[in-house]
Amino acid sequence: MSHEPEESGHRCGYVAIIGRPNVGKSTLLNRLVGEKLSITSAKAQTTRHRIVGVVTRPGVQFLLLDTPGFQTRNRGALNRVLNRTASQAALEADVVVLVIDAHAWTEADAQALKLVPPGCPVVIALNKVDALDDRNRLLPLLAKLGELPGVSALVPISARTGRQIDDLLSECAQHLPLGDAQFEADAFTDRSERFLAAEAIREKMFRLLGDELPYQSTVQIEKFEELPNLRRIFAAVVVERDAQKPIVLGAAGDRIKRIASEARQDLERLFGMPVYLEVWVKVRGGWSDNEQRLKSYGYE
Repeated sequence: MSHEPEESGHRCGYVAIIGRPNVGKSTLLNRLVGEKLSITSAKAQTTRHRIVGVVTRPGVQFLLLDTPGFQTRNRGALNRVLNRTASQAALEADVVVLVIDAHAWTEADAQALKLVPPGCPVVIALNKVDALDDRNRLLPLLAKLGELPGVSALVPISARTGRQIDDLLSECAQHLPLGDAQFEADAFTDRSERFLAAEAIREKMFRLLGDELPYQSTVQIEKFEELPNLRRIFAAVVVERDAQKPIVLGAAGDRIKRIASEARQDLERLFGMPVYLEVWVKVRGGWSDNEQRLKSYGYE
């Protein structure tokens, strides 16, 4: 833990990254921390947990809160929990980064902005500018966004390429309070290796399974062994119905083998050591619409 005195002008504080589903919040977090911390996929609502990403720069430490995309349509227990997570992060932040797609401002973006409490500064990150065919299209959108109350800055970015990421951090730094760093300079998250292992497996499910099944499944780490130069991980994919089990397994178990293999490779890069990973499937009916069971699976 750092003990740098506040008199040095050092700043440290929370930056909540919010927005509607699938605008690139997790890609932005990963770009900022320089590690594959938050899982990503082309499917909306991939992120389910609040994750703190730590970015340390000279004179400032950013505690970045990646949040689930705010869901306005589905009303099940899981989505209620995810919306609470997103709302709570906005309440705790010193500054909020609202990520939107640079192509347009939508009603869902406006709903996400309503999560921000009065008086909390907002920096709007217009993501995916690298995909614009004409940058001049940004001008009317920037003019419109500049009129929104509480917005302190507008920063066009590309989370994918890293365009203007440092500018985004500079805008956020201005709103952080004076204070000591809360993490060592080489830390990149507050989450455990056990949590990161479950997320790596869940990402592969989103990437390798169909449209609906990833939303009706989760991952439970049953055993996690930390050896000096090896991690041994035993995990269960939890699904809602018996009929979903063979979908996850695939023909002759090929699909679950691929999920495990690709997750293991990601974890070896992240942990910097060999990983032994076993993954199987179990059925727990109604888990995603039972708030008590959701809590037992780590949903806050």
